[in-house]
Formats: sequence, C-alpha cells, structure tokens
Amino acid sequence: MVKRSMNPKEKAITIKETHRGLKYVDGVFVEILEAGRHPLPKKRYFSRTPEVEIILVDMRNRDLTIKGQEILTADKVAIRVSILVQFAVIDPKAAIHKVENYSDRLYSDVQLAARRSLASMTLEDILTNRTHLSEDILREVKEIANGYGIAIARADVKDLVFPGNLQEIMNKVLAAERTSQAQLIDARTRADVLRIESQTKAESARIQANADAEAQRVRAEADSEANRLRVQSERFAIEERAKTASIYTEYPPLMRLEELIALRDLAKNANARIYLDFKKPVKEDSE
Repeated sequence: MVKRSMNPKEKAITIKETHRGLKYVDGVFVEILEAGRHPLPKKRYFSRTPEVEIILVDMRNRDLTIKGQEILTADKVAIRVSILVQFAVIDPKAAIHKVENYSDRLYSDVQLAARRSLASMTLEDILTNRTHLSEDILREVKEIANGYGIAIARADVKDLVFPGNLQEIMNKVLAAERTSQAQLIDARTRADVLRIESQTKAESARIQANADAEAQRVRAEADSEANRLRVQSERFAIEERAKTASIYTEYPPLMRLEELIALRDLAKNANARIYLDFKKPVKEDSE
C-alpha cells in the first residue's frame, strides 16, 4: 500500500497492471482507479485547487509467514508452530477502509485461529494429521479475511517444533509404531498365506475326492457292463449249443459227420492216440 498526494503541477498518474488506485479528493473517496493513465484536476487560478490523494494497493499474490508461536495442545504439550499463508487483495476499498493494516490484521487472525485449533487437538492428532490443522485454520480465517477484501489461497503448517526431550521421545514412539505396523503387516501376510494354503489344500482334497468317487463310479459301471455282457454271451452260447443239440437229435447223420471230422483233425496230429472199439455184433438166437 502506497499513499501519494498529488502535486498540483502533475497532469496525470499511471497505475501498473499489478496495482489498483483508491482516489480521494479532499479526503473523500471517489473511485477505484484501474490500471492505466488517469488525468488529474488542473490547477485553478481563481479558486482553491482540490487536494487529490491516490492510495496504491498491490493486487498480486503474496506470502505471509506466521512465525513460531508457542502454543499448548489439548494434552498440555507446548509446541511452536509456523504457518505460511498465501493471500491476495480482491477488494482494495475494503482492504483499506475496513481495517487499519490488512497484513497485520491477517497475521493476527491466522495466529488466533492456529491457537484455537491447536488447543483443541492432542499432540497425537497433530502428528498424525497435520493437514487437518491446516484445513481448520483456513476454514476459520477464510471468511473473516473476505470481510476486509482478502482472499486466502492456502494456510499451511510450515514447521512444528517440540521440546528437545519430547522430540526424542516422539521419535522413539514413531519408530516403535512403524516397527509395530511392520510386524502387524507381516503377521497378517503370514496369516493370509496360511489361509490361502489351507484353502488350496482343502480344495485339492475335495477335487481329489470327487475324482476318486467319479473313477470308482466309472469302474463300477464298467464292471457291471462287463458282467452283463459276459452273462449275455454265456446265455447266447448255451442257446446256440441247445440249437445244435436239437439239430443233431433231429438229424443223427450230422452228428456222425461231426465225429468223422473230429477224427480227421486228430489224425493230423502225430502225438494223438485214437482208440477204437471194434466189438463183434451179437447174433440174435434163431428161434
């Protein structure tokens, strides 16, 4: 913010693109001057020349660092916190008229919001969820700052400083938590592996049992079919022999022919022995 009282000899004022100008005539606000060249009132010789004052307001994004403030947490631990705020003026008139110094006011508002937020959080909450602290500060200050023409882009926790002995203890605690988490992950992994192996074995046993049962069923069906075919074959053979016997009974010469054929086949074998019974026919007593 730069104040300029215009010299009556000046004819115009040039405002850069990065700034806006608040124009006052005799102490009364008149208008907001945009970027460009703006003419000033000419000098009057027979009456008083109005006094013109221009306040230049920087509209660029800027950083504001809230230096380390020692604050007590909800569990009575004193820590020092630094916060980086990025902001820009969006309403130059409100920024100049509603507060004496908008940068100082923003500094105070962020500082108080950080104190309130940290006072409601435990040390563990701060360590495990620093983003929550930043979001809490931004949510509380954003609307307040809009009221005096300031838009806050972000309000991030830059540094957290703990007492020396507490820092050492927290490092040990964090190391122990990481070790515990690693052990827990390892135990869960082993449990999952054992569970998967158990499920795999059970599934393999089930599949093997189903396969064995299916094989036994197939064997039983095969044996049953084989027995049926054997019985059917034997019955067919018996029926054929019965038919043959019936034919031989009806035609005795055929039986004799079969006997001669069998004798012929035996005669071809040198080791075969044939015994013939030549009995004399018994003469019947003449009457």
